[in-house]
Amino acid sequence: MKKNIFLGLLLTIIAFGANAQKFRGLDKSPRDIAYFPDHFAHDRKDGEKALVKVSYSRPYLQGREIFGKKEPYGKVWRLGADESTEIKFYQDATFGGKKVKAGTYSMFAIPNEKEWTIILSSDLDYWGAYKYKEANDVVRVTAYVKKAEAPIENFSIVFEKISDNSAKMFMGWENSVVEVPVSF
Repeated sequence: MKKNIFLGLLLTIIAFGANAQKFRGLDKSPRDIAYFPDHFAHDRKDGEKALVKVSYSRPYLQGREIFGKKEPYGKVWRLGADESTEIKFYQDATFGGKKVKAGTYSMFAIPNEKEWTIILSSDLDYWGAYKYKEANDVVRVTAYVKKAEAPIENFSIVFEKISDNSAKMFMGWENSVVEVPVSF
């Protein structure tokens, strides 16, 4: 009887191991989220709520020349890596001086040496900028390039508070930084 129980248990363990879930490794470009107000995970106990959230991937520089080479000037770029970057406005906003309705949008850029065109698109949930359609643009704004104080290893997005209802959204990688004002 004990032998049968042991054998049954052993066969169960072997069968379970043979059907174990396979997980793929980590992405090469880690996923991150930028909030305004900054350091915001969820609605806080003090009642303050997020106004905007950006979900994006953060590719590494790894000694490469990015703008003008890896990401050609004048071509639509997904603002990061992997899936297209998404920005969620929790209420109506002004983005780069243009009105935007509350909602979620894909965010792209057309980088150039002195300025980037930042694009909010109604298309969601797809990989990169390969299926980007200009016809689905909601807003386009111009952001001027500033030279970074030091090379930026990972593509980064951060909000800098101006007031309780306004911020500057900074995007930077390699030696380039651009900013877009956002208000609510």
